[in-house]
Amino acid sequence: MKVLDHEPYAWFLLEHEGALYLDAHCSHSFFDYSVLIRLSAEECGQFETLGRDYIGRLAYDIHYSAPAALGSTSPFRSRNLTRELGDAVSAAVKDWREREALGSHTAFPRA
Repeated sequence: MKVLDHEPYAWFLLEHEGALYLDAHCSHSFFDYSVLIRLSAEECGQFETLGRDYIGRLAYDIHYSAPAALGSTSPFRSRNLTRELGDAVSAAVKDWREREALGSHTAFPRA
């Protein structure tokens, strides 16, 4: 698992075994959490076309669909892979932050 890009307080874009993942930060009043989804082929295509703007909109859509809320009908709720891959994401983000602090961070260039 490797961090490719991020937007502070909003999302991390990661790559793992050839697949792209989006870890979106959600905050509802006093309750903060992350939702990790694997990008579908269509979402990857949108990302290739629209770049970071698309990832930002997707993270926004995840956040405002409130996937962790009781009774949520969010389409992202069933796609949440945080339980399965959350530890790997945390380790990748920690590694990325350490490299960034040392000045060796390279962001994934997108439009």
